[in-house]
Amino acid sequence: MSTRTLTLTIGSLLALASTTLAVSGNAGANTTAAPPAATSTPSAAAKSPDQSLSVTIYAGDLALVQDHRTVNLTGGRQRLEFENVSAEIRPETVSLAAHDLTIVEQNFDFDLLTPAKLMEKAVGHEVTLVRTNPGTGTESREKALVLATNSGVVLKIGDKIEVLRDDGLPARVIFDKVPDNLRAHPTLSVTVNGAHSGSVPVTLSYLTPGLGWRADYVALFDEATSKIDVQGWVTLTNSSGTTYTDAQTLLVAGSPVGAGETTRGGRGPFWNPPPRGTLQKAGTESGSRGRLGDFYLYPLAERTTIANQQTKQVNFLDVHGVPAEHGYEFRNGWMASANEPQSAQTTYRFSNSSHAGIGDQLPAGVLRFYMRDKKGDPQFIGESQIGHTPMGSVLSLETGDAFDVKVKPTVNNRAKLGKYRWQTDMTYELTNASPKAVTVDLLQQGLWGDTKVISESQKSERRSADEAAWKVEVPANGSAKVTASFDTQF
Repeated sequence: MSTRTLTLTIGSLLALASTTLAVSGNAGANTTAAPPAATSTPSAAAKSPDQSLSVTIYAGDLALVQDHRTVNLTGGRQRLEFENVSAEIRPETVSLAAHDLTIVEQNFDFDLLTPAKLMEKAVGHEVTLVRTNPGTGTESREKALVLATNSGVVLKIGDKIEVLRDDGLPARVIFDKVPDNLRAHPTLSVTVNGAHSGSVPVTLSYLTPGLGWRADYVALFDEATSKIDVQGWVTLTNSSGTTYTDAQTLLVAGSPVGAGETTRGGRGPFWNPPPRGTLQKAGTESGSRGRLGDFYLYPLAERTTIANQQTKQVNFLDVHGVPAEHGYEFRNGWMASANEPQSAQTTYRFSNSSHAGIGDQLPAGVLRFYMRDKKGDPQFIGESQIGHTPMGSVLSLETGDAFDVKVKPTVNNRAKLGKYRWQTDMTYELTNASPKAVTVDLLQQGLWGDTKVISESQKSERRSADEAAWKVEVPANGSAKVTASFDTQF
């Protein structure tokens, strides 16, 4: 590459200046020194047809790349070059595994060859400026010393200083060579000591950000049968600066903790409850899916090419006829009253159990719900984020505000029973304008401390120290009422 002549048009070099300035005088040094040549001849680490690339991608924008190649060793000290590695490579994680091979030094060259970079590296060196007369087509060539590329290209031509502009006139710049520290592709160079000469298989391993994946789900609900069909898609994204060709790809459902990170701790003295989750009941089933420590593995069935700046989707789940329950839910904060009725949330509940469920662990992602209209066309009705879900779990997903099902909570009375005791009387009015009966999960939150339900119009379930729940049947085109009294100590 160093012996080639490189030609670039002025237009490709400039997003730089808009005027041409000619100044008499001697400005700038008249030097013609070329960039220094490489002091050693590198040996390329070529890919062998019977070897491969393996990529393990984690959900938290991190991947492990294992690049299997064959290198030709000369014996003793030499430099190996690995092209097409990730431009986001973490050099401190690089490992080169080979028999009787010792790493002496490694360098990562990520300054990529572009027209602007080429001109930038030419500062202080001579280039050839070629101009074409648009009337006659005659070319003229002259040597020019590149003085600067700060917001424009400044040249010294003879005893004049000229600023190049992209004015559409036929012109180009010719360079004698590519500087040694500019690369067409991200390149890792490794200086090694080899005990023997000959062809040797090696494995280059490293961690890189810029490769990530997430799960996306599509669920089609059949209201007549109360069943759903679920498809799961892996969405791969690659912004690492290189393409991974014909890679064996393994996805890990989980986010390993990196240096400087900490795991989530327990509740503090003023712990606030998290927002509503989708996992109603955690599963206890084991399946046949592969594991890595406490993470689950999702290998792609076939090798795939993950192009740079590409998003790719691969199907990993396709199940039909999973039982699902359509319901409603209303959560009320502590001592919360409403001046007018509030919409309940529409919910869909289903299991990923191996029996009458999806039958698989579900990596975190977004689940989008669809339902067929009267014409039979699927229509979008909402989406929910789900976390990593073990098999055998029950999920309850909200898809939006119910149009016809409303709840009006009211604080009827609040009486002081003692120095630190209060009684709060609540009424919940539920209405249903739809032509069929519905069941509403009515949830009263904020029951912290020693709060007790001392009276209620129907039996509640204490789901947690913070929450009591009633299952309220509301008739078609009708209403229902729940009353409850709470004894609070604080």
